Amino acid sequence: MLADTDAGSIITAAQSGAQWGYRLLLLQAVLIPILYIVQELTVRLGIVTGEGHARGIRKHFGPIWAWISVSTLLLACVGALVTELSGVAGVGMLVGIPVWESMAIVVGGLVFMAYTGSYQTVERIALAVGLFELVFLVVAWQAHPDIGAMAVGAVSIPFSDPKYLYLAAANVGAVIMPWMVFYQQSAVVEKGLTAEDLPAARWDTAMGAVVTQIIMAAVLVVTAATIGNAHKGQSLDTVQQIAQAITPFVGEHTGTLMFALGMIGAALIATIVVTLTAARTLGEILGFKHSLAYHPREAPWFYGVYTVALVLGAILVASGVDLVELSVGVQVMNALLLPIVLGFLFMLARRALPAPYRLSGCYSWIVGITIAVTAGFGLFAGLWGIFT
Repeated sequence: MLADTDAGSIITAAQSGAQWGYRLLLLQAVLIPILYIVQELTVRLGIVTGEGHARGIRKHFGPIWAWISVSTLLLACVGALVTELSGVAGVGMLVGIPVWESMAIVVGGLVFMAYTGSYQTVERIALAVGLFELVFLVVAWQAHPDIGAMAVGAVSIPFSDPKYLYLAAANVGAVIMPWMVFYQQSAVVEKGLTAEDLPAARWDTAMGAVVTQIIMAAVLVVTAATIGNAHKGQSLDTVQQIAQAITPFVGEHTGTLMFALGMIGAALIATIVVTLTAARTLGEILGFKHSLAYHPREAPWFYGVYTVALVLGAILVASGVDLVELSVGVQVMNALLLPIVLGFLFMLARRALPAPYRLSGCYSWIVGITIAVTAGFGLFAGLWGIFT
């Protein structure tokens, strides 16, 4: 769930605060139960069926639908990977490290980690790095935002403004991500969790949903209290502007360091998750071994896909991209893919699970309506924002 607050999500939250002040703050709270509902289904499916998401779709809906679903995943993974590595590159430039050098360090480090560590080792490294995101909570506290302004701004929602809806769609896509659905279901399978672990896994997911949204809200509050207050409606153009929003409260050097740690934590944990998701999912659908439990010689295709994805992403980032515009655009793309991703998730929860765990009854209606409204809003707001 820490990976859910990736570099693109942090940049989207910062852009939201800079352009709209606190007007997208309420959405961060609304998305908490929605995020939990979606990810709890993935946990339930993974633990009870013992299968990854792609394999479940192939088994119950056939190979054509499986490839359609996986194509949406790969599209989201490509966009996310470039965004994460761009976040690392942006931090590197803050401290004077050339892009190609920071890309070489990241790719080399992550390849070494995957090739030499078990799943538990990789997970612990990812968690340790991801915890650096909590620095944004410290900065938000130091900003001393005006509570009254936050309350008024949170309920002042310009629904008719296409630019607002575009960013709202980006926030939905930044929280409900296609690759998170595939990743968490595969992760609980690889951990070897059983039905006895389901209650603990649900609590784990619930706490993660709250933490990830608090971090999103903290980033939004910081930029709303600085850039959004001093230059209302100003759009962010660079990662450096986000770092500058922090420095008024904690000093230039400390602010730069805190931002660098938070962004690196967000970007690296998501990079690990995205690349593993792409490699695992292709393994599920093509039938090759797809687990960190295997030695690279036993699962060459799995490790090969992981490595190639990292290298290609690094090359693309080194060629030069507009990080802020790209990050927001990727999140909007995620929102546009939600009808397919969440539709399959809902149908699997009703079809693939045995009776005691199957999605049914009143809760099934609640989940169905929640998914339909979320996916429908993301699609509508995204398209209206793009074409208006």
